[in-house]
Amino acid sequence: MSVSWGYSPKIEKFIPLADFPADKYLIVAKQAIENLGWALSHVSETGLIAYTPISFQSYSEEISIRIHGNFAVVKSECVGIQMLFNDYGKNDLNLEKFFHEFEYVEFHLKDVWEENLQKFHQFIATQDDHYFEKAPLATKNKIKNVLFLLFPQKGYTVTPIIVLLNTLYYIAIVLLSIVFIAYLSLKTGHASQEDYLAEIKRLVLNFGVNQRNLVLGGQYWRLITYQFIHGSVSHLFFNMYALVYLGLMIENKLGWKKYLFVYIMSGICGGLISLIFHQEGVMMGASGAIMGLYGAFIALLITKSFEPKATKSLLVSTLIVSLLVVINGAFGKRVDNAAHIGGFVSGFIITYLLAYEPNKTFEVKTWTRYAVSVLLFLMFFSGVLHFSPKYGTEEYRKLRDTFNANLGSLNNIMNLKISLPKDVKLTSIKEDGIIPMERNLIIIKQMQALTLRPEDAKERAEKVKLSKASHRAVMLMYRDIKADSTYRYSKQTSAALAQVFEILYKPD
Repeated sequence: MSVSWGYSPKIEKFIPLADFPADKYLIVAKQAIENLGWALSHVSETGLIAYTPISFQSYSEEISIRIHGNFAVVKSECVGIQMLFNDYGKNDLNLEKFFHEFEYVEFHLKDVWEENLQKFHQFIATQDDHYFEKAPLATKNKIKNVLFLLFPQKGYTVTPIIVLLNTLYYIAIVLLSIVFIAYLSLKTGHASQEDYLAEIKRLVLNFGVNQRNLVLGGQYWRLITYQFIHGSVSHLFFNMYALVYLGLMIENKLGWKKYLFVYIMSGICGGLISLIFHQEGVMMGASGAIMGLYGAFIALLITKSFEPKATKSLLVSTLIVSLLVVINGAFGKRVDNAAHIGGFVSGFIITYLLAYEPNKTFEVKTWTRYAVSVLLFLMFFSGVLHFSPKYGTEEYRKLRDTFNANLGSLNNIMNLKISLPKDVKLTSIKEDGIIPMERNLIIIKQMQALTLRPEDAKERAEKVKLSKASHRAVMLMYRDIKADSTYRYSKQTSAALAQVFEILYKPD
């Protein structure tokens, strides 16, 4: 059994017909396919198309026979995306079964040719001989090699342009990053790793990644630009691989305008969902928009935009791949599943609105479909912006780190020796206690001005208590030392210090 490799694994056999009539060949082929239990989708004067059953081993393969002159081209091609770019021998096995059954049928039909020929010609007279131009894999069949995937052509116009834009943007980012790092090295000499990371983060933000606070702050254009930014070669490759497959399958069905509309809108909706669930960090990549195309594919299938016999095979393979992407997002690291799900759902809804025909006697204008889609999008967009507060997470963390550093200075005064001179102890309490704690009171006011996530707000509430308690404790310590009390610290001071420790070491 030979294994077929490639973007769309397939095996073709060119069968010379010689003196064997083409119509008789198709009659035998049709009967052989029916005997094998494959779903016959189309039969015409120039060929036929069928689909193998779905199983654990196969999403289904398309079996086609085309008559070209004095040859019959028999082909088995995988319908869905194949992992690791190979067919695991499925196509070769299909053709082996077909040719074996062909010989069997040919032998048993030899005495009833005339009857079968008459029925066949009556049947094909009612069939569309141009169906091969509309078949699910029609656009894929026009791709002669990998380079063809990068050139716009009829039914495949927008997809290669998007692929090129993503690729060129990635190359530009890599080159600019290299130049920027080299410039930074020359300018700063031996800069620390933290400095490099901070500058690179600033550079990435400038390229247009999706970031919650920046988008909520009015930089809505990032919801588009982030779709064209990728973090690695593998990230770019697998996204573009899926995009090309989807483009070949559905761009010709939707038309390039609707296809581009669905792609961009799905990416934006995926980005909006992403910033709801990611209060910090940056999001990038075309996967939200690509998952929108998966949703679009499902919508086209359930609205019967594809030939019925092909629909089941395509629906199962698309659902399986979509599910695998979501599962990978649930368990994989640094995978933006929120954008995946948001893109998928929005792509499905938008395409359903654009493609669904509620009543054949009542035509819905195209502009009406776009208008409804845009209206729903604007409602969703406004809702996300209204109900998504702009969290000051990063600023809070900086303030918290400074707060904790100030608090750490208390260690210097907790074990002051009684034998130390009074003025030394007072100076120590003031410099290591009062001044840092007063700074913390100012920091608390800055923290309280921030809108925080629930978990950060809870932590801030503890910091408020701690700042008041620690400031009160050091002021009492200063008072006791200055008054030269009989005891090192009064009961009031000891109670205040105990309160500080209670807050610090309170179990979660």
